[in-house]
Amino acid sequence: MNLDEIQQIFFQECDEGLAAIETSFAAVRDGTHDSETINSIFRCVHSIKGGAGAFGHDRLQAYTHQYETLLDLIRNGTLGLSPDLVGTIIAAFDVLADHVVAARDSSEPPADAAMLNRLGAACNGGVVAEAPAAAPAPMPEIVVDAPPPAAAPLDDFDDLMGMLEEAPSTDLPAWRVTVRPPASALANGGEPLLLLRELTLIGGAPVEVDLSELPPLAQLEPDLCCLAWTFEVPAAVEEADIRAIFDFMDGGELSIRRAGNAELPVTATEPAPEPFRAIQPASESDATSVAAIEAEPAHVAVPTLVPVASDPVATRRAATPAAAQTIRVDLDKLDRLVNLVGELVITQAMLAQRLSEHSLSGIPELTDLDHLTRELQESTMAIRAQPMKTVFSRVPRIIRELEVGTGKRVRLEVDGEMTEVDKTVVERIGEPLTHLIRNAVDHGLETPAERAAAGKPEEGVVRLSAAHQSGRIVITVADDGRGIDRQRVRAKAIERGIIMPDATLSDEDIDNLIFAPGFSTAATVSNISGRGVGMDVVRKNVQALGGRIGIQSVNGRGSSFSLSLPLTLAVLDGMIVTVGEQNFVIPLSHIVESLRPGEGEVKRMGDNAALFDVRGSYVPVHRIADHLGITDAAMDPTQAVLIVVESDGGQAVLMVDNIQDQRQVVVKSLEANYQAIRGLAGATILGDGRVALILDVDALISRWRRDARVMAVQDLAA
Repeated sequence: MNLDEIQQIFFQECDEGLAAIETSFAAVRDGTHDSETINSIFRCVHSIKGGAGAFGHDRLQAYTHQYETLLDLIRNGTLGLSPDLVGTIIAAFDVLADHVVAARDSSEPPADAAMLNRLGAACNGGVVAEAPAAAPAPMPEIVVDAPPPAAAPLDDFDDLMGMLEEAPSTDLPAWRVTVRPPASALANGGEPLLLLRELTLIGGAPVEVDLSELPPLAQLEPDLCCLAWTFEVPAAVEEADIRAIFDFMDGGELSIRRAGNAELPVTATEPAPEPFRAIQPASESDATSVAAIEAEPAHVAVPTLVPVASDPVATRRAATPAAAQTIRVDLDKLDRLVNLVGELVITQAMLAQRLSEHSLSGIPELTDLDHLTRELQESTMAIRAQPMKTVFSRVPRIIRELEVGTGKRVRLEVDGEMTEVDKTVVERIGEPLTHLIRNAVDHGLETPAERAAAGKPEEGVVRLSAAHQSGRIVITVADDGRGIDRQRVRAKAIERGIIMPDATLSDEDIDNLIFAPGFSTAATVSNISGRGVGMDVVRKNVQALGGRIGIQSVNGRGSSFSLSLPLTLAVLDGMIVTVGEQNFVIPLSHIVESLRPGEGEVKRMGDNAALFDVRGSYVPVHRIADHLGITDAAMDPTQAVLIVVESDGGQAVLMVDNIQDQRQVVVKSLEANYQAIRGLAGATILGDGRVALILDVDALISRWRRDARVMAVQDLAA
């Protein structure tokens, strides 16, 4: 792994840390936080600072240093978390996020002089107020309790060893710090020397290095950390500041004591070590190996405090606590794995089809293969699953920016952020969600004065939720604002030529006009809205994901936008049916029941229309053949199979010739291989090698309902 790859891991960890901080801020704003909440924010900022220093992002490192100084004062109780201070740390977080983006993109860092002044004022207990913007300038160092000048940071291991030779041996400082990183500290690009550099930044000077656990050269493993270091730190430095440096050291041993103190308190994140005793090299060969690695061992103080062990390396490995193991995988490799599993599912279906033709479908091995294939597919898709939290975490900052831009007060309520969905959906839903949030704040919510006049709280509410429903994920953005002004929407649509002045439209039709290209009710064009592209983008992006969007609005009480999306874009469970000579797949998540009706159960209406009694309610019967232009399909409902399906648009009855099978199918995109066709969600390959089209039940039901309304209007006009 080269340096660039390690740096990319650092930026991924930055994103994870920023998301964790945003989550913690939600608790801070709600007043439900505790001391661990502030500690977690501090640790995330501290981690970003350490990585920034390692990769030479000086502006990011300097800014995070100022930021964590304020956070440290808050977490140790020096400063109380007042509303003004909450506003400061949240505003500082936004600038930190901009710094991370600039470092990742190698672009110009954000102007942060005003925020640095604000952080400085907060640290000194002064009034926290917005400072006027200023051009970027060298950042002042915020110093608390003014420790002695810090030693220069270490550039590499040679610098550290050189400092050991120059370290004083008689004039001991007040603190003696001994640190032994865990044996696995170098795994996954870890760098223990970053911790030592942090010690030098607060004035520490290295005096000893412990080589006793270094194995013979023949047994040396490059990814095993075998060293321990002892530093002398000025007495003016607080013990808490020293311990804070090692907050992220997972395992290992840390000792902090005053000079001259006979006792040696040991703090470790693993079980306490065994009693110490002096250790000499176990053999002459071991001593030779150590001497070969360090050219001048006389300049290095031989350690005298190490655990008792016949095999030091083995003991260190055994003492290291087990941790959750993770690995970062390139997304292209994961996509290839998903595609291969999809092809395996198709091949397994083909094999089952061939064996059934020879009356061999009941053999146990085939059943086992079917179960294993399904389990493999589900496990593979679970790897791609991500919580909606990765998308929802961006929303609080969007809300804060909109509050500044509109002058409105907004409270965000989030529910279901841990709902998991396919990574592709997570990546592509961000832009539509941003447009919906901006629309809810800019168009939906009233100003504080308007809300007060209407008898509402001055603070508007935007609710963001995600939940699994019927094999899909439903994301809802709702507000308690003014609702959709349908008269104004209709007037604007007529003005822009979207509809004719004499068009007869239902409330649902008028609501859906806001998705028309170029439609906007904004009086002026701003950086938030007014160009008529936001909601059009929402609908196109949602449809591209195989989803749909619905609107519910009550005048004066608010609006709700619901995005219904497939949980996965790769595999679904479906019922295979025939219509004429064609094969189709109906997703099982939409099917309520299937049956062959009796003569008296279908009520005919004219030549082609019919109603079916579904438990006391008459539901229209729709012939798939009529909608897809198939001429050789069954015409009589009593000679066909009726399938009752359900979606957000209600129930409907599909008329097909026969049911062939029920199985898991791999979804192939029509857009990528041919073109989008209304009423079809994709295609798949069946076990006999034939292609079957997957019906988009939601789109079909919406189309039928729209056609029914048009016919009703025409009948009334006639």
